[in-house]
Amino acid sequence: MLAARMHGINDLRVEQVPTPTPGPGEVLVKVEAAAICGTDVRIFTAGSPIVAAGQPLILGHEFAGAVHTIGEGVTAYAPGDRVAVAPNMGCGFCDLCVSGNGQLCPDYRALGVNLDGGFAEYALIPAQAVGGGNLMPLGNSSFVEGALNEPFSCALNGFERCAVQPGDFVLIVGAGAIGLMHAKLAKLAGASRVVLCDLSEERQAAARAMDDAYITVGAVDANQATALTDGHLFDAIITACPSPAAQQASLLLAAINGRICFFGGLPKGREEVSLNTNIIHYKQLIVTGTTRASLAQYRKTLRFIREKALSMEDLVTRRGPLAQIEELFELARQAKGLKNLIEF
Repeated sequence: MLAARMHGINDLRVEQVPTPTPGPGEVLVKVEAAAICGTDVRIFTAGSPIVAAGQPLILGHEFAGAVHTIGEGVTAYAPGDRVAVAPNMGCGFCDLCVSGNGQLCPDYRALGVNLDGGFAEYALIPAQAVGGGNLMPLGNSSFVEGALNEPFSCALNGFERCAVQPGDFVLIVGAGAIGLMHAKLAKLAGASRVVLCDLSEERQAAARAMDDAYITVGAVDANQATALTDGHLFDAIITACPSPAAQQASLLLAAINGRICFFGGLPKGREEVSLNTNIIHYKQLIVTGTTRASLAQYRKTLRFIREKALSMEDLVTRRGPLAQIEELFELARQAKGLKNLIEF
């Protein structure tokens, strides 16, 4: 089969490799769509312990496809089943796994991160994932929507921590694909006003084209926040970008009893952020952060998509075959467009 394997930092090769054969409890999925994520770019440019140990890695953790072959003992799936693939797996035994948060397990593994993933014609799904429910029926949703469900479920994780309520004023810093997923969820929850902040005029325009109810700005200070919220300030703020300055500013822009989610992780060397905790104290702010998503959240967002509660297809700005993956990676690295997608 054809696969895009990482052999080292900035060394991604599209090459022929043996097609896996599923063993007992395993499933082989024919990949139909796989999306490029910021995590893929970070692994590609910063390296991976797996690759450093001399094992080339097939990247790609946002993908969907059809069951091709099942291993011995698999009864829940059959060839031809259209599925989205949740990539995260825990050990299954620790307290976090038992609580339904296997994505936070200390022994966490993930397809495309430390196991071969979806930038290939076929992806082998381990028995642990098959038995754990990581393969979920797409129903009438497209393979593209299935691929985008992984980042969408991560956005839901942050959304649930922020507890957006009908009538809320919501600020999302960062109008990339993740920021727009947060915006879609906020509108679905009944937010009265959603403000998207991004320095890129291209992304501001994409957001307005998606929903003319979104308010887009290049930056927000306290005076603008007051004007945009009729003097109230923002009930919920999501920093969907790797910006220490955005995290600092969020405290000033939040309303009393506001909720803030530091969704975007910070790059190495910039993780230490000075916050005025008196603002948190006197405004009674809830400041949180989220990472990845549980299987329950993945299943919930897939249901949103299947029931047409909102659309994901409009987030895709570039599509191409696996042979164009380096070009699509470069677009993602430069934050050009929204979602870049491989279609098989």
